[in-house]
Amino acid sequence: MARTFTVSRSIRVEAPPQSVYDQVSRPALMGRWSPENLGATVPGGEDGPARVGQVFDGHNKRGAFRWTTRCTVVEAEPGRGFAFRVHAIGLKNPRLKAPIATWRYRFEEDRAGGTKVTETWTDDRRSWPALVANAFDLVATGGHTFAAFQVRNIDRTLKNLKRELESGAAPAPNPRAT
Repeated sequence: MARTFTVSRSIRVEAPPQSVYDQVSRPALMGRWSPENLGATVPGGEDGPARVGQVFDGHNKRGAFRWTTRCTVVEAEPGRGFAFRVHAIGLKNPRLKAPIATWRYRFEEDRAGGTKVTETWTDDRRSWPALVANAFDLVATGGHTFAAFQVRNIDRTLKNLKRELESGAAPAPNPRAT
């Protein structure tokens, strides 16, 4: 079975791109929207949008299984784009170092003043043979490839983000951290 290395989904949010960016670029908040992520530990407890080069630990769960990832921000362009690479994983401490995935978010203003938010997952496990990756994926996701699994996760994340930002429930960005 051929591997799909990248999947993307988009949604329209009735908020300006800068407002959406200010929320999505704060790794500690991701658990508010993601079906798997529980948030992140950001060194120094920084509460503003992340900056390129910033490292954080993401806390995740799938069913009863929990794990931690080490991530580095690779793009932080206010109002336009945010991305991070996952490069280590472990149960409590991310000790296994290897390219795992890249998560990217694009923010495009539309004519009505809203934002098209595009979330993209890229499988960075390029060195894994397809047979090994597909077998691992089926076990880790309960019978799916990671690409198919991530499409569902992205859809849920974007719907949750839209609901929260349009309801006004999102916390205000910290002006000291920008």
